[in-house]
Amino acid sequence: MNIISKFRSGTLRAALVGAVSALSVSAGVYAADGHIDATHVTDLLKARLPKTEVSALDCDKVAGLCEVVAGKSLFYVDHGARYLFIGRVYDMETRQDLTAAKLLEINPGLLLGGAANAGAREEEGGETSAPALMGRGNAPQPATPPAAARRVDLSKLGTAGAVVWGAPDGTPVTIFTDFHCGYCRALVNELERMNVRVIERPISTLGSRDIANRVYCARDKARAVKAAYAGEPLPAAACDTSGLDANEEFARTNNFTGTPVIVRSDGEVLEGYRSRDILEPWLRGARR
Repeated sequence: MNIISKFRSGTLRAALVGAVSALSVSAGVYAADGHIDATHVTDLLKARLPKTEVSALDCDKVAGLCEVVAGKSLFYVDHGARYLFIGRVYDMETRQDLTAAKLLEINPGLLLGGAANAGAREEEGGETSAPALMGRGNAPQPATPPAAARRVDLSKLGTAGAVVWGAPDGTPVTIFTDFHCGYCRALVNELERMNVRVIERPISTLGSRDIANRVYCARDKARAVKAAYAGEPLPAAACDTSGLDANEEFARTNNFTGTPVIVRSDGEVLEGYRSRDILEPWLRGARR
């Protein structure tokens, strides 16, 4: 097909329209002095993430990116606010972890437990403004569990919706996870090395409901969990997944806005990833 035929067919015409639109958006983010127009980027964020309240925006710190603070959450977007980036940004010339420095600035007095607590997930019908995309395990975490930890009532959840794995006679621990959550995968790796019986309750905070359905409907659920975290394909299977709906409702009711969430047998809650040296004594401290 020659170029004229392509234009007439609409293929080239559509490509040209898209290119012009992209150039228009790109041009719109620059102010008269050549700097990024932060107000324009903020307006784009409001349009695309209407439930996320942006606290601060810095488009000058890292070339090509805008640093976005939403409450105590931190993430990055390109200048057109189309792509959202999660994780740490390092300055290899100064050898500085820019994300860590900013997190300590917006969360003073806390120790860093991982990468950025990236926010701004937009959930259909959701009630939260800036839940964590990678899980609260990415946010600064205290070195020990908080003194006044909150509790939830696990008895309100039945056995449906749970994937049980680990040591059959081990210490029970319930975790609310998302199969797209990197810190959930890290937590699972820690728990696999411990004498625990894990009651894993998948919740879809990152658009992983289809994977959760496949895991829950698999014949060997424990094996399917490992495959899901490894990114391996899982066959589709049909079964009653109303238990997964109950998991998500429980998470919303108890304001679990990120993953992972760890719940002890007595209902005490830890939000975010924790290492084995913290988890083992914490689990032993459960009220009888």
